[in-house]
Amino acid sequence: MTLVWLEDLRLNADLSGPEGASPVVLIHGLGLDLRVWEALMPALVHHRVLRLDLRGHGASDAPPPPYGMGSLIRDVERLMTHFALKDAVVVGLGEGGLVAQGLAVKRLDLVRALVLTGSATRFGNPTLWQARLASLAEQGPDLEAECAALLGPRWRVSPALDAVRVMLARTRPEGWQGVAAATATADFYQTTATLRLPTLVLAGSEDRKCPADMQRELADLVAGSGFHILRGGGHLSMLTHPDAFAEALTSFLTRIAHD
Repeated sequence: MTLVWLEDLRLNADLSGPEGASPVVLIHGLGLDLRVWEALMPALVHHRVLRLDLRGHGASDAPPPPYGMGSLIRDVERLMTHFALKDAVVVGLGEGGLVAQGLAVKRLDLVRALVLTGSATRFGNPTLWQARLASLAEQGPDLEAECAALLGPRWRVSPALDAVRVMLARTRPEGWQGVAAATATADFYQTTATLRLPTLVLAGSEDRKCPADMQRELADLVAGSGFHILRGGGHLSMLTHPDAFAEALTSFLTRIAHD
């Protein structure tokens, strides 16, 4: 892993795979970090894979909140430019899916295709987010509630629980508040509807945070996109059901000749 020095902050990134191979960029969601993709990495050994920690998360710098969605998009854009990656398949999880959508609208030269999981064009409404932001500022995140939302009904016995707890606990207050603020006002419905690039929506059937029906609406919005249900999967199917997630992802990469 490498700390990449940009003009205003340092972002933690991990670049792996053969130089010159087809690139895949992995963007995590709120409260998590690049380790959420760990179980998926063996399926992507033949690709040039960029994982990153969003600002305020993992080992990246944590500027004062709030953050703008444009800043999060720009961070990924700058990292891809730094590593000379273009025509990538960008995989976005949850709030990271918003970043992926915004990047695709802004830079079609960087994004060849999208894979969105546990994501939508918007999350909730600004009023609900304002209450959550106030709670984050006063009390910090409720890690038990976050684990339940991310891992689903049987979260207490999930083999992924310890890994998820560590990521959530590691996220700085600035990161929680900053990315939550960016998400609160983000609405990509109109812009995502204009996209005409290969897109796959991977939905966990037991996703509590972003139900499968909401994710199907996202798939219906992008012309020609695919929709795949991961049976028994929750919001973090790449951790809890990595084989099924990897099979769906690699099948998509093969179908669009990105292998």
